[in-house]
Amino acid sequence: MIDFAAARRMMVEGQVRTSDVTDKRLLAAMLELPRERFVPEDKASLAYLDLDPAATGPQQAPARYLLKPVVLAKLIQAAEVKEQDRVLDVGCATGYASAVLAHLAGSVVGLEQDPALARAAELNLRQLAIGKVTIATASLTEGWAASAPYDVILLNGATEIVPAVLLRQLREGGRLVGILGRPPASKAMLYLSAGGEVGGRPIFEAAAPLLPGFAAPAVFVF
Repeated sequence: MIDFAAARRMMVEGQVRTSDVTDKRLLAAMLELPRERFVPEDKASLAYLDLDPAATGPQQAPARYLLKPVVLAKLIQAAEVKEQDRVLDVGCATGYASAVLAHLAGSVVGLEQDPALARAAELNLRQLAIGKVTIATASLTEGWAASAPYDVILLNGATEIVPAVLLRQLREGGRLVGILGRPPASKAMLYLSAGGEVGGRPIFEAAAPLLPGFAAPAVFVF
């Protein structure tokens, strides 16, 4: 029988803190939330390892994943989420990142295009009595304009393209964080909306599974 509470502490102390994550609210949220509840039961033993555990079963396609703990924590810390912020979690899957963000922000929209995953996220959040999160079902690449503009947008996975539609849903001073590109050239990026323009810069080396709809268009060579 796995001691998940002990595994959670080891994840935070051995992976997250040692990667220069110092936000006390973020660390407390990751210590509190049972990450194993957000993956299939037969994958619960993988929930606290330094990897991207599957959030879907073998029969679901495309496969979806939770971001590895360190990558998620560093992205959220880089976004500097404030207590009054409105946050969009793109590709929320089963709701883990949305649950973490709910401990930091004023409100969170968890966006998911897979109806089964959206239902799972709603159930997980309800069972854990986590408020301040609304789950929306729509195309990930289109964002959720109904609640825009956002102070923070989190891409819960990688993109091969600059997410222009999502960037337009940031308010002035808003931040978007996510992983851009494929290994070995992929990087975590921070985009900032300021003065009517959006600029991006790499913040650390990272990789993540590609989100549906965010692949680069095929290039044909004649």
